[in-house]
Amino acid sequence: MSISVNDGVFMAEALQLAARGLYTTEPNPRVGCVIVRDNEVVGRGFHTFAGGPHAEIEALQEAGERAKGATVYVTLEPCAHHGKTPPCVEALIRAKVARVVAAMVDPNPLVGGKGLARLEAAGIAADSGLMAAEAAALNPGFISRMTRQRPWVRVKLAASLDGRTAMASGESQWITGEAARADVHRLRARSSAILTGIGTVLEDDPQLTVRLSSQDLGVDANVPQPIRIVLDRQGQLSANACLLSDEISPVWVATSQAAEAPLRQRLPTHIRIQALPEREGHLDLAALWTWLAEEQINEVMVESGPKLTGALLEGGWIDECMIYLAPCFMGADARGLFDLSIGLMSERRPVQINDIRRVGTDWRLRCSFPSNQNV
Repeated sequence: MSISVNDGVFMAEALQLAARGLYTTEPNPRVGCVIVRDNEVVGRGFHTFAGGPHAEIEALQEAGERAKGATVYVTLEPCAHHGKTPPCVEALIRAKVARVVAAMVDPNPLVGGKGLARLEAAGIAADSGLMAAEAAALNPGFISRMTRQRPWVRVKLAASLDGRTAMASGESQWITGEAARADVHRLRARSSAILTGIGTVLEDDPQLTVRLSSQDLGVDANVPQPIRIVLDRQGQLSANACLLSDEISPVWVATSQAAEAPLRQRLPTHIRIQALPEREGHLDLAALWTWLAEEQINEVMVESGPKLTGALLEGGWIDECMIYLAPCFMGADARGLFDLSIGLMSERRPVQINDIRRVGTDWRLRCSFPSNQNV
């Protein structure tokens, strides 16, 4: 692929447009499109919500007749199949564009290169690979679901500088400051689901909702609340739990086969209860991810105590860990980040720090785990 400086400039703008759908496109990917003719942008578009026009269609509508002979920059390969909307490649062919540059090939097996091939068969030059890493970073969950048949798992933790998440009594509000807590709500808003364990529900009674408005998030469209998921193997969830007191977003409960019937009798009928197999006395996490992928869940944000986070780390299920460090110490008796069975230095878990930035008075670390066997 022959790439010019201008190609990079226009693709960068398409990526900025795609990011405008960060909170609203579930379960579809975030996609942006820029149409250029005679080195001038004549059409712009981005995918706003599932079932709505794709980015290419929005851009073609703005470009009108000026799309003929133009170059189209799109952050994901144009679709070649009928879903909720017609194939974008057919619209591009009808518009008689001259060239299409896609940042990345669509990981969806229904597309997977077929869109670019269809364009080339119609005499339209088609390239891919320009700023592919940046495009992939916008859609880690969609790519994970398509290629690994499981969601992208992001764990959020707030801790003191000595790595403590709560006092021995369970008291934990608030370790971090207001700016960090607002940043967490942005992470919630981009997630398909928020996952927690029954221990956290029993101790903290959280609501697990996004408490930022569309205006706070900088978008015009309605931002849907993520699904709330509780892992409750023994069926301990109370009908009086805070997250069951509203219908702001769906609540799903993953439990064992033995606890399924009692939960159905005790909880409101609008609560979805899913029985999962057990493994070594715990819910089978592999079965959990398979179920969520089948439900088109792209990104899962985990907000839980050290027992569940430790199980996720030991199982190799964490794709990304966001740790908010507050400038304070909480002491040796306070609770740690992960419950891990480590007795020797040789057993310590390496951490790769991918990004560090200041958020208000706190610091946010974006980490991954090189030894994670499931990534």
